[in-house]
Amino acid sequence: MLLSGELGPGDRLPTERELSTRFWMSRNCVREAVRTLSSMGVLESRVGAGTYVTDLQPQVLLDGSSFVLELLRHRNVWEVMETRRVLDALAASKAAGRITAEQLSELRELMATMDSALDLDERIAADLAFHRLIADAGGNQVLAAVLRTVAGGTTAARKRRGLTDAHAMERMHAEHLLIYRALERGDADLAATAAAAHVAGVEAWLLDTDDSPADQ
Repeated sequence: MLLSGELGPGDRLPTERELSTRFWMSRNCVREAVRTLSSMGVLESRVGAGTYVTDLQPQVLLDGSSFVLELLRHRNVWEVMETRRVLDALAASKAAGRITAEQLSELRELMATMDSALDLDERIAADLAFHRLIADAGGNQVLAAVLRTVAGGTTAARKRRGLTDAHAMERMHAEHLLIYRALERGDADLAATAAAAHVAGVEAWLLDTDDSPADQ
């Protein structure tokens, strides 16, 4: 019903009895299916009103995958970083032709926050927001949602680098500035290259550390 388009965002799901009759399933099976889809963010139960299809926003549907990414991060941080590098480059490329003056102003504010923040967690939060804003500016909600999930799996590496690399802030500022200038000029190729190089810098740092990637 969902895949065929019979039900869409905000629509009310038929009752358990109706679904059981239509699909020749026991009501227990129907109940379990509804419970599973609810845990995935596809359905939501409203007390006294029934069960409804959610707005099916990509980020909501992908929230559950963040746990999977966290597991993968511990097993193979390299593949997570490689995925982020590819997605960041694509997001920056798409944003170059679409980003607004207001969004560029927000990027400048986030860069200023990263430069002035004394707390590492605050700096990382601004860094994540910087990249989220670029992804959102590209206009592809699915890409932005996937990138947000993948980027969350690299937070530990960012924090470790911030604690151990004395030049991390200086490099990050220069790399963010290059990305910003490419976006300001509307240069998609330069924006993609700068974004990829930014993530590659973290990968290079991981290669130089003595710890095993699986421990990052």
